[in-house]
Amino acid sequence: MGKTSMTDARTAALFQLDGRPHFLAALPLALQHVVAMIVGCVTPAIIVAGAANIAQPDRIILIQASLLAAAFGTFLQLYPIGKKTGFHLGAGLPVIMGVSFAYVPTMQILAGQYGLAAILGAQVIGGICAVIFGLFIRKIRRFFPPLVAGTVVFTIGLSLYPIAINYMAGGMGQPTYGQWQNWVVALFTLGVVIFFNHFSKGILRLASILMGIVAGYALSLVLGMVDFSNVAGAGYFQLPGVLHFGMEFDPPACIALALLFVINSVQAIGDFSATTSGAMGRQPTADELHGAIVGLGATNILGAFFGFLPTASFSQNVGIVTTTKVINKATLALAGILILFAGLMPKFSALLTTIPYAVLGGATVSVFASIAMTGIKLALSDGASARDTAIIGLAVAMGMGLSAAPQTLYLFPDWVTTIFGKAPVVVASIIAISLNLIIPKRGK
Repeated sequence: MGKTSMTDARTAALFQLDGRPHFLAALPLALQHVVAMIVGCVTPAIIVAGAANIAQPDRIILIQASLLAAAFGTFLQLYPIGKKTGFHLGAGLPVIMGVSFAYVPTMQILAGQYGLAAILGAQVIGGICAVIFGLFIRKIRRFFPPLVAGTVVFTIGLSLYPIAINYMAGGMGQPTYGQWQNWVVALFTLGVVIFFNHFSKGILRLASILMGIVAGYALSLVLGMVDFSNVAGAGYFQLPGVLHFGMEFDPPACIALALLFVINSVQAIGDFSATTSGAMGRQPTADELHGAIVGLGATNILGAFFGFLPTASFSQNVGIVTTTKVINKATLALAGILILFAGLMPKFSALLTTIPYAVLGGATVSVFASIAMTGIKLALSDGASARDTAIIGLAVAMGMGLSAAPQTLYLFPDWVTTIFGKAPVVVASIIAISLNLIIPKRGK
């Protein structure tokens, strides 16, 4: 075989699940995945750390843990454990994992009320629920059709909006909250994101969030809004510690996150289905979905002991796979290795903590809008009948309404207010599932 033929074969390996592509051919595609996910992966940690009001060194550790969670979750999904047995972890499909925004609204409430230890304890319970969901995927999948899953995702997007707006204003409780500099930086960042997302192509379009953050960060430097004092004291290498943040099992937190884990398992089915149908021309097998969800649960159970926040499949990376048709597991594993190295470097994590809240708000508001619109499209994917719109409208109205007026539950125990008055996604999930079972379907 000639040199040209060998090169063509190594390039063609990018489009083979178990192919062995050339490193230089795989590297830019791996970097593309890292660029697309890294901001979305660490931002939840920054938001939760702020809500928990933890010390700066612990914020760095939490960001590190988020990157490590993404790396380990990705490796497990790419290379399953126990593939030949009836109970296996991982799907063996080309996906990238990361800390999910779906849990952020609820975690923000829980962090302020119970602390990080309660979130990590609830994550263990949630992970167990995901494992059970994966074991019985064939029997219980019918309770979570696109109508229900889409309604929940739509509510998640809506509940994230206040977080973005408060960040654009400088971060709730910060001394500079509401000052004009914050709004200038936030709107400038948003403008850059919109420009690259709609007026560019290729990797620049995929990296529009990153480009917005870089531009907003540069403007923040000019305006004197960046403080590097914490970067100098951060180390160059650090392994995750066991139970660094502790672990507690508060019933309200456990119930709230457990339901979210079940709903997120449904969303994961959508991501894995999109990957196989869009890039491989088939639907995922029952064994693949079983491994995907069980692996997701196991990753979160184990990760909670190391301070990893809840992980999930990243839809933006699913989009890259389905667009490029690059399904090669080695290429995505290279992305996982790059994410792993970033997670082992406190200096890098400390640098991420210097990004002003206004920059994060301007960059993520479009992400949250995209989540909400993705949810509504998923919910209405089978049509917009009166039944469907009633279920969506009532579930979202009750979820968002109670979270906007939690004082209406003052006569109930505190745990009721925490679960139903401060976590709109939980209420919307319960109502959407219930109404979908109660309201009869009618022929078109």
